[in-house]
Amino acid sequence: MLSRLRLAPWIISSAIALSAAEPLSKSFPLDFYRDVPSRSLRGLATRSDGRLVAGPTLTDLGGPALPELLWCIEPAGSGKWLVGTGPEGRVIEIALDTAGTGYTVRDVAKVDEPQVLALKRLPDGSILAGTSPNGVLALVRDGKVAARVPLPVDSVFDIVLQGDRAFVATGNPARIYAVDLAKFSSAGLVKERVRQTAALSEKGISLFGEVRDRNVRRLAWLGKRLVAGSSPKGNIYAFDAAGAPPELLQENRDAEVAALLPQPNGDLYAALVFAATQGENRINRPATPPPSGAPETPANPATAPLPPERFNGRSAVVFLPKDGFPETVVARANLAFYALAKHGDTLVIGGGEQGDVLGYDIPARQSLSFAGSDSAQVNALVPIPPTTGGGATDRFLALRNNAPGLALIDFAGSGSRSAETRRLDLGTPGRLGALRIGRLAEISPDQLKIELRGNLGSDEIEGWTPWTATERRADGWMAPDMKARNVKVRLEISGPRSQGAELDDAVLHFLPQNRRPQLSEFRVIAPNYALIPPPEPNPPVVTTLSQLVSTQERDERKKPSLMSSQVVPEPGMQVVTWNVTDPDGDSVACTFSIRRAGSTDWTDLAVNSTDGYAQFATSNLEDGVYATRLIADEQAPRPAADRLSVIFETPDIVIDNTPPTIAEFKVTREAGAVKVKVSGRDGLSLLEGADFVFNNGHREAVTQPVDGIRDSQTESFAAEIPADRLTGATSVEVNLYDSVGNRSSKRAVVPPLH
Repeated sequence: MLSRLRLAPWIISSAIALSAAEPLSKSFPLDFYRDVPSRSLRGLATRSDGRLVAGPTLTDLGGPALPELLWCIEPAGSGKWLVGTGPEGRVIEIALDTAGTGYTVRDVAKVDEPQVLALKRLPDGSILAGTSPNGVLALVRDGKVAARVPLPVDSVFDIVLQGDRAFVATGNPARIYAVDLAKFSSAGLVKERVRQTAALSEKGISLFGEVRDRNVRRLAWLGKRLVAGSSPKGNIYAFDAAGAPPELLQENRDAEVAALLPQPNGDLYAALVFAATQGENRINRPATPPPSGAPETPANPATAPLPPERFNGRSAVVFLPKDGFPETVVARANLAFYALAKHGDTLVIGGGEQGDVLGYDIPARQSLSFAGSDSAQVNALVPIPPTTGGGATDRFLALRNNAPGLALIDFAGSGSRSAETRRLDLGTPGRLGALRIGRLAEISPDQLKIELRGNLGSDEIEGWTPWTATERRADGWMAPDMKARNVKVRLEISGPRSQGAELDDAVLHFLPQNRRPQLSEFRVIAPNYALIPPPEPNPPVVTTLSQLVSTQERDERKKPSLMSSQVVPEPGMQVVTWNVTDPDGDSVACTFSIRRAGSTDWTDLAVNSTDGYAQFATSNLEDGVYATRLIADEQAPRPAADRLSVIFETPDIVIDNTPPTIAEFKVTREAGAVKVKVSGRDGLSLLEGADFVFNNGHREAVTQPVDGIRDSQTESFAAEIPADRLTGATSVEVNLYDSVGNRSSKRAVVPPLH
């Protein structure tokens, strides 16, 4: 009972609000997760609950020019990394400078293959490399290729180590080869593709397993099991150490397993891309260089990379618990996932095709968007070990493609913190009001700098006002006198960095442009009818919960449809109807007026009416043509000074209460028939037809005039009636009527039969 009493005032106040008019001002909810792209974040992150939270900084590192494609990255120790590249098949070494803002590059080797897709550094410092499109497995030692074996496959996609063996994932066909490293190191430089099992075994290579798909894209050791991800099905398999037939962990379709991230406790995260094209095709590939000895084509001047086509697929991160079933924890449309890493309890996801870097808060089960790169794809992530002490790292090195480069992701960075929204379409031009933020956590309002810019158009580049600093007031942040249809918001946070900082979702208030009422329909109903409008329904006594939580606009002023009104005959009455709408939902009242031709005075027949019709008696009006007009005026709650008025010129009305004049009425008898003809004229209206009524009960209605076209105020109507239908008839009465229903009658004698 107590809960009912507490709920009652809320229901009553809400019910009162339901009956009130809709407010003129509008609001635009700003969801940071939806409205802030990854590239527009600096030191902040957006969360799937719409909030802005603390996040990492991303710095695109400067340094020497890199090869056009960066495929894979492998730690080389002492702050260095190996990178497999294309299209010249180079293996390079990257070293970060001490400031962490740039890098140096050193060529390690060239494997004489277009693309180096996989690298693995061995304990003795040598490098195992896998290539495409010839599926070569090469061993690089001291900058030279010491062993080289072309496998019976098209591509080598991934390499993992286990003891003194390497496991190699290949494509077309989808196989996993086990490589005895000691034996392979003395395999020599083989030029032709090795297909025979015995010949491969001599080189230390044996078939470990294969799957029913085209490619094995990724490998990872999960305890004592080797996990493999395939494409283009996107299945995830697990092999035991002996290489028995695999166990299927998850089945997919039209997908690519882009990354595998095993966990120490036996859990596994997998990034999948669902698309019609494979990963190496989504990254813009330059032309293959000419064979050695061929004349080189002069290089074109360097140009900025073309913006990538929009990715129309979708991606997901799947969690495969050690003793449970697969579960999708992150899913995004129109975005590709390429790489996975982990920072504390947060997954870090490298993606594309807009340089996106994403995250997933594992305990909170919420998605995150981090600061993104200017390149199109972030296709590899490796942790940077701490320079002092042990523990987890806060920094990651990212490979970028289109344009190629490196980026530093730092979760403990101290750079600027800012966020900028994409273009926000308010739906209609308007005057901006306050930007209100729901709640600030571990951030003072004085630390916030908020700027706005507006555009009355929708172009992304031109038409924008300069960034305007807002003024902080008690009711929010204001940019005085700014008018816009599209808005961008930029926030910057100064002061000390806090990992617990949060900004709740915001609301931008605005007053839409006041647009004039519009006349969509005006009708003049046939005269001599009256309108009985339907009764207005009584308002409901009970308010439902659905009405309270509904986001649709409520308008209690709406009345039943006028088209459902009853129409009854009423001589001398005229009805006109109209439909006036206001684009902004304002209340509109209309005044309907008429003016006789030749006069300057208007007569108001309906004043400030909200009914949508007017009906009036014409018997007290002079015959003639009357001009009509409809004045639509906006009403409260629009302030009187802001109300707009529109005068609509509507169709003329003919007031005609005078019956037509019968000029001639003739009745003649000929052999076997009686002919009747009437001629007449009306002063204002077209003649509609004639009825011939004989005194024996026969009736003949004629609506087709003698000249064939009913288009004049002067017409003749005639009929020829067989004599056998007029037996006993001695007289006939004609009723001549016009288009508004006025009638004249005249009687004549029917000539007798001789």
